[in-house]
Amino acid sequence: MEQQSTPVSAMPTPAPIPADVELSAEDRASVERIRADAAARGVAIELVSRGPSGSLEEAAAALGIAPREIVKTLVARAKLTQTADEHTYVIALIPGDRQVDWAKLRRLAGMKKMAMTAPEEAVEATGHRPGTITPFAAESVAGTRWPVYADASIAGRIGMGSGARDLSLFVEAHELFAAFDVVTADITKPAPPD
Repeated sequence: MEQQSTPVSAMPTPAPIPADVELSAEDRASVERIRADAAARGVAIELVSRGPSGSLEEAAAALGIAPREIVKTLVARAKLTQTADEHTYVIALIPGDRQVDWAKLRRLAGMKKMAMTAPEEAVEATGHRPGTITPFAAESVAGTRWPVYADASIAGRIGMGSGARDLSLFVEAHELFAAFDVVTADITKPAPPD
């Protein structure tokens, strides 16, 4: 009798770093953590070189996508009460052409007070510099991971931070959301005109 083998689900191999990208040691370490985390979670990502850009619109143009297809990863400091000194962090995913609606995000997260972190605080909370933050490998020095919230309009293949300035990470939104148990809701409002 022939023995049947059970198919083993293949874990994605870490996404290759494009050969034309030169990374500092710090950026390389951040990108390597992200690649390993995505592979461990079974999420296929693609790393794409886009070169330097001075704005989200420039980055979108360099990648050949609409600004809303770039998802901004925001880190917010949150408090359960108005007066408590103790705080936590939340990560919010916002389409590039919108801005966070703090009242909606506070209600969804069950927090009384919430605000953007300063750049150095974002690094402490996630291990990534602002402009390069992604939920992948985002954790504090102590290893704490934060809840992730996303605007419900985010769908399809999205671009986001990759751990390095001139590199973008692409992922299917539904795979990202499943890997991080992302809570989705309407948490944005239109960005003010330029």
